[in-house]
Amino acid sequence: MPPTPGPDPDTARGLSAHILPTAATMVGVCMTVLSIGRLGRAGGAGLLIDKALAIDAVLFLASAVLSFAAMRSRQGTATQERWAEALFVVALGLLATAAVALAFAID
Repeated sequence: MPPTPGPDPDTARGLSAHILPTAATMVGVCMTVLSIGRLGRAGGAGLLIDKALAIDAVLFLASAVLSFAAMRSRQGTATQERWAEALFVVALGLLATAAVALAFAID
């Protein structure tokens, strides 16, 4: 069976190849922290942290989808890659903020 046609791997931007697997992993990290957070409630702060982590997982997912689209697309690659990078950095900052909040919420 002949190989399926697709974009040349050499044309895929290097940054997207790093953002995609890392962002997908970070979605799993957010889900893990959400699951562990359910074991010990931290009151009202715990609910806020849960919401932040859920939003964070969606941001990482959007970053992964944009980086995938940038690798598969021949047009608009640079724009999609910039958006993927920006979303990834914002999501990473939110995750760090949620981690600090979680550390102070756990007594």
